[in-house]
Amino acid sequence: MSTIDVAVLDHDAHGIPAADYAEILARRLPDREVRLAATPDEHERYLREVTVVAGKYIDAEEVATAENLWLFACNAAGVDHLPLDALAERGVAVTNASGVHGPNIAEHVLGWVLTFARRLDEGRRRQQRREWRRFQSFTELAGSTVTVVGLGSIGEAVVERFEGFGVDTVGVRYSPEKGGPTNEVVGYDDLPEALPGTDVLVLACPLTETTEGLIGEAELDALPTDAVVVNVARGGVIDTPALVDALRSNALHGAALDVTDPEPLPTDHDLWGFENVFLTPHVAGHTPKYWERRADVLVENLERIAETGEYDGLRNQVA
Repeated sequence: MSTIDVAVLDHDAHGIPAADYAEILARRLPDREVRLAATPDEHERYLREVTVVAGKYIDAEEVATAENLWLFACNAAGVDHLPLDALAERGVAVTNASGVHGPNIAEHVLGWVLTFARRLDEGRRRQQRREWRRFQSFTELAGSTVTVVGLGSIGEAVVERFEGFGVDTVGVRYSPEKGGPTNEVVGYDDLPEALPGTDVLVLACPLTETTEGLIGEAELDALPTDAVVVNVARGGVIDTPALVDALRSNALHGAALDVTDPEPLPTDHDLWGFENVFLTPHVAGHTPKYWERRADVLVENLERIAETGEYDGLRNQVA
């Protein structure tokens, strides 16, 4: 088997150091040399030498000097920040981290929804007060309708996690003809018709011209007053002032937000003051298994390259 040198750039992920990634790859690729570019000198030198680079970003000048580079394994799902034209000119294949975040973000969503349904937040408050006084739950999930906007790897993982709860699911995607794991799949144009029957609205879509401000005053008004909105997409998918108004007027049961607009959320923002708003600081993507899942993708692709000699048809290949 030919050796394929791999350089891991010193770009952490969710606070987990890239050194962990290099260690995992070295363990799983015992016949190949894996190097961590921990210093500027190593960064520059390894880019010139190796055929495979794993990292979050690389600029056009670095691509020009990476004479032996054949694969850039991006540690992020989005690749718009990369110099794709420069990489294409050099014939460098590009893969991304799509699917790596699915399980943990889906669990984040499910945790929030169950907290709303069983009012676990109220139980926590009474515990902190050492108050043994019963309270009633809000609802059961069985028989409710969960609408998931975005049926990529994260959206599909969310739907999969809800399968055991006896809910009906509606998926919203750009190309509804592709179908999906939900009971029904509709396009973005049909979202307004789906909202009045939605009990839980989960936003798991990319931020694009279509989805920016997708959930505004009209959409929030269309939801039932006992509906819950969960956003693990991007803050800009929701019109924040409209969401605040809907919460103030009790037009929603609550909202759970891992992302906000603006972000970070200013300390004096109105969203902090609602007991029925759950906020986390863009951490749903964190998982201690992140680098292991990234390694799954890269190891699979290196095995394919060794077998075929081709840098094409790779898992998660985007360019």
